[in-house]
Amino acid sequence: MRQGLVSFLLFGLLLVGMACTPESKTRVIAHRGYWQTEGSAQNSIRSLERADEIGVYGAEFDVHYTADNVLVVYHDNDIQGKNIQTSNYEELKDLRLNNGETLPTLESYLKRACDLEIRLVFELKSHATPERNREAARASVEMIKRMGLEKRTDYISFNLDACKEFIRLCPDASVAYLNGELDPDALKEMGFTGLDYHYNVLREHPEWVEKCKALGLTTNVWTVNEPELIQEMADMGIDFITTDIPEEAREIVNTQTR
Repeated sequence: MRQGLVSFLLFGLLLVGMACTPESKTRVIAHRGYWQTEGSAQNSIRSLERADEIGVYGAEFDVHYTADNVLVVYHDNDIQGKNIQTSNYEELKDLRLNNGETLPTLESYLKRACDLEIRLVFELKSHATPERNREAARASVEMIKRMGLEKRTDYISFNLDACKEFIRLCPDASVAYLNGELDPDALKEMGFTGLDYHYNVLREHPEWVEKCKALGLTTNVWTVNEPELIQEMADMGIDFITTDIPEEAREIVNTQTR
């Protein structure tokens, strides 16, 4: 009788432990913020706010360094016919995004982020020279630390020089590579914490997902906008999905079972 009671209690504790253990979920990152919504635009401050409002894991955004060393948030190299990296900020400051906001500086973007909770996924765009990439990375990290956001910021880039500088300057931060040609072993050796590749790369190398898990690296895929593809990536066990449809993606990954 006593042995049966002990067994019953142990079984009950096991069930409680299982119930309290959170299910591992693929998390959603809003690509260039949540911009496909009223009043928003890609890489606008409003897109950051909207991503925070819907409660996704992170907002990805793109950063350039102007000719006179001002960090601005924008995706393309050119805005209204002006090349951002070869222009002075004075030439760019009054240019407007599609929602009417002026081109945001990184400083103004981060100031707004300080009042929000969402994680920041900082993509540094490639610049003309290795040294310019490193300079832009240093200026970015300095500003993020000054704003007290270093614990909420993940870094990504297609540029290896920029990534290496992020790794050197922020040994405790998450730094992921975007370009897709490096396997998990190479990334681990270089000090990356994960990969952030186009989904076709991991379709071609599905074994990299488990390899990353074994090495303690994270996996992220971009830019995943079809519901069936979102489900496919989640079923592969991808950690993060970067998407232009964050509300729909969150619904898919939160309701899936795996």
